[in-house]
Amino acid sequence: MRITRVETFAVPPRWLFCRIETDSGLVGWGEPVVEGRAETVRTAVAELAGQFLLGADPLRVEDHWQLMTKGSFYRGGPVLSSAVAGLDQALWDLAGKAYGAPVHQLLGGPVRERARACCWVGGDEPAAVRDQVAAQVAAGFTAVKMNAAGRADRLPTPAALEAMARRAEAARDVLGPGGDLALDFHGRFSTAGALRALTVLEPYGPLFAEEPVLPEYTHLLGRVTGATTVPVATGERLFSRTEVLPALQAGIAVVQPDLSHAGGLSECRRIAALAETWDVAVAPHCPLGPLALAASLQLAFCTPNFLIQEQSIGIHYHSGAELLDYVLDREVFRFHDGHLLRPTGPGLGVTVDERAVREADGRADAWHNPVWRHPDGSFAEW
Repeated sequence: MRITRVETFAVPPRWLFCRIETDSGLVGWGEPVVEGRAETVRTAVAELAGQFLLGADPLRVEDHWQLMTKGSFYRGGPVLSSAVAGLDQALWDLAGKAYGAPVHQLLGGPVRERARACCWVGGDEPAAVRDQVAAQVAAGFTAVKMNAAGRADRLPTPAALEAMARRAEAARDVLGPGGDLALDFHGRFSTAGALRALTVLEPYGPLFAEEPVLPEYTHLLGRVTGATTVPVATGERLFSRTEVLPALQAGIAVVQPDLSHAGGLSECRRIAALAETWDVAVAPHCPLGPLALAASLQLAFCTPNFLIQEQSIGIHYHSGAELLDYVLDREVFRFHDGHLLRPTGPGLGVTVDERAVREADGRADAWHNPVWRHPDGSFAEW
C-alpha cells in the first residue's frame, strides 16, 4: 500500500482538514491547523507530504513522524508541529482502518469506557454565567470551563478581582459542590497578577487554572504552583515533550496537549506517558473540529492519567458551521450524562462527510483572533 495523494480543505468556521489517499482505496483524515494561520499550515502540509509521504507506505507511522519532525535542520514551532499533527492523525486513521481497529486498540487498548467532557460558557456577567452554566447542568454536564477574565491589566485591580470572584461564585452556586469549574487565564496576567487572581478564586474550588502565565514564561510557573492550592494547567501552546518537561518540573497538575498542534497522536501519547511519571493528569486541549476531537478521544481511552476532554460543540465563538456538520455518524459525538462513550469504529472512529467537506472548502473566512488593546492604546493579550 502506497500514499498517492494528500489534500487539504479549509472549512468554516476556522478549521483545516487533510485527507491522505492510498492506492488500495483506504483514506485517512486529520486536522492540521493553527487557528488564524490555516493557510500557512496548509502550505507546510503540502511541503511535508511532497517531501516525505507521497509514494510511501502509510503504515510506517512512527518512521514518518520521525522524518517529518527531524528531517529538516530547522524544527518545531506551532506551524510545523501542527502540520505534522494533522498528517499523523490521518496516518493513524489509515492504520486503524487497515487493521480493522480503533486507534486506541493499537495503542494498548481501552482503560475506560467513557470520557468525561466539559463545555465552554462565555458569559461576561455573573447573571449570564449563571444562566449558561445552568443550561449545561440541565444537559447533563458536570464540568464547565470559562475565561477567568476578559481583557485584563497585567496586574488586576481590586475591582477586576471582585468581578472575577463574582463570576466564579455564580458558576459555583449553580454547579454545587459536585460539579467542576475550570478557569482559563489565557496568559493575560503577569506572574504576580496571576497569583493575585488565584488568591480570590481559590475559595470557589476550581478544577484547574489554565495558562496562568504565558508559555514563554514557563520558567516562572513554579512561583505560581508553589503559592496556591488551585491545580495549575498548561500545554495548549507547548508543542513537544521537551517543551512540556519544564512545566512538569515547575509543578503543574494538569497538562493540556492539543492533538492538532503538538505532533498529533504520536507525540501526545508520549507527552501523556511523560506526565504520568510526574503524577500529572492529561486534559487534551480541543476547541477545534471533529477530527481533532476524534483523535483526542482515541488518546483519552488509552491513557490512564486522562482527566477530562474539552470539546467545541456549541462553543460561543463558532460562526458559519458546527463540528457535527462534517460527519456522517453523529452518534460518536453524542453526550451521555456529560460523557462521550468509547468509539468502536476503525481508525479515528468517525466517518467524514466528504461531500460536505469538499463543498465547504474555500468558504471559510480568513479567521484571525481579535487583537486587543488596553485603554492607553498598548497591546493586550487576547
